[in-house]
Amino acid sequence: MQVEAHLQKIIDQDGKVHLTLIDPASQTPERAAEIALAAVEGGTDAIMIGGSTGASGTLLDETVIKIKEKVNVPTILFPGSSAGLSSYADAVFFMSLLNSRDLGYVITNQVLGAPLVYKSQIEPISMAYLVVEPGGTVGWVGDAKLIPRKKPDIAAVYALAGKYLGMHYTYLEAGSGADAPIPPEMIGAVKKVLGENKLIVGGGVRDAKTAKLCASAGADMIVTGTIVEEVKDVAAKVAEIVSAIKS
Repeated sequence: MQVEAHLQKIIDQDGKVHLTLIDPASQTPERAAEIALAAVEGGTDAIMIGGSTGASGTLLDETVIKIKEKVNVPTILFPGSSAGLSSYADAVFFMSLLNSRDLGYVITNQVLGAPLVYKSQIEPISMAYLVVEPGGTVGWVGDAKLIPRKKPDIAAVYALAGKYLGMHYTYLEAGSGADAPIPPEMIGAVKKVLGENKLIVGGGVRDAKTAKLCASAGADMIVTGTIVEEVKDVAAKVAEIVSAIKS
């Protein structure tokens, strides 16, 4: 468990982890590598690679390869389906979208993808994936029964079920480019039941203030995604967020 152990070590040392999410479908592999390098210069701890649509096949492989040529932090796949796997990455968030109405996102894609993970020796990191309102593209594609923002208790019992099923991480997802992040009350309620299990929060985290709010509420790891595709100075933006969550 080299990558998972690495992330745990960062939490032990710094208190929090910052992850940068790069969608292969949003730019060329070369540009993705430039973004990844800038994010690492800004202090990000690992690069997540994936997306809800189009992040597969040769484009995915080339993106992972180019990023690994530029950075020395872990590369972690964030697959939208079994097609979102690449043997070139260091690890994969082997996740189940627990609040999906479609069994394909709960277990079928995992069954289809497991042989590749096994054969390629990518490190699997088990994760319960929960999509919260508004959900964005991933909520629509994954046919999620979106968890209401004002119902933290629903998110907490889903997270508890994931924990009891043996999943090491729980990811609260508001959706890529969401107008608002996961509410602090929901983050706190989920972290309370998770205990030592790790909580990742993503979606709508566009600045240091928001990141700090999520981290203070109980998130162990903060994901920055859409904003790194939009700003000119990726390193400065990531540094701002990393400083906020680790201070």
